[in-house]
Amino acid sequence: MEAVNPMRPARVDGWIARLFPPACVLCGAPEQGHDLCGPCSDDLPWIRHGCSRCGRPVPLQAPTGPCGACRWPSAAFSRVVAALVYEYPLDRLVSLCKYQQRIDLGRLLGELLAARIALLAAAPAWTMPDLLLPVPLHPRREAARGFNQAAEIASVAGRRLGLRADARLASRVRETGAQAGLPAAQRARNLRGAFLASPDCAGLRVAVIDDVITTGATAMALASAARAAGALEVECWAVALTW
Repeated sequence: MEAVNPMRPARVDGWIARLFPPACVLCGAPEQGHDLCGPCSDDLPWIRHGCSRCGRPVPLQAPTGPCGACRWPSAAFSRVVAALVYEYPLDRLVSLCKYQQRIDLGRLLGELLAARIALLAAAPAWTMPDLLLPVPLHPRREAARGFNQAAEIASVAGRRLGLRADARLASRVRETGAQAGLPAAQRARNLRGAFLASPDCAGLRVAVIDDVITTGATAMALASAARAAGALEVECWAVALTW
């Protein structure tokens, strides 16, 4: 749905809405105020119950605590939350957002993450972080892409959840090249020392925000930088998780 332009008369926005009514990005059904219709949202590969350590889907009746198949060390994060499994159609939406300059889909991905967190936050034991810290792109990569999808996701999720999101508090100081397709060990080596976090993270509970967790190497490298800057606790939130 096109955002209202404050420099344009309201009647013009009304004409545009009538000529080009908002529609679901997946099925094209008319929608009012949402990027997805209800049925398409319900059909997404949601992670209804996830392991508290690695975020992977677990059965409803599974015991609390680590799932026993966690793919990264317990010291990496205090908690991992992923909203969805990285499969169709979510993989298509992420690809369009990142590689076809569909920044509008960054908004949708942020909404999906916020919806999942809002459900989890209804539990009495849940505590919110103080800061959402999106995974930064190297300046050359961000300039080529035109935006940082993780920053867009964090910004939208932060607004929906009433949390501070600040992309200025971390930077990618070393360009690592494309990570897709590399094994976990190689990714971890490439990302060692790639991020720098601001001292303003000191004493805060931080949630690292990414679009997709594959091996976890990128999020873990940023988490390490945040802890080096004095972050009190670091968890990871992602829109999607491969498994």
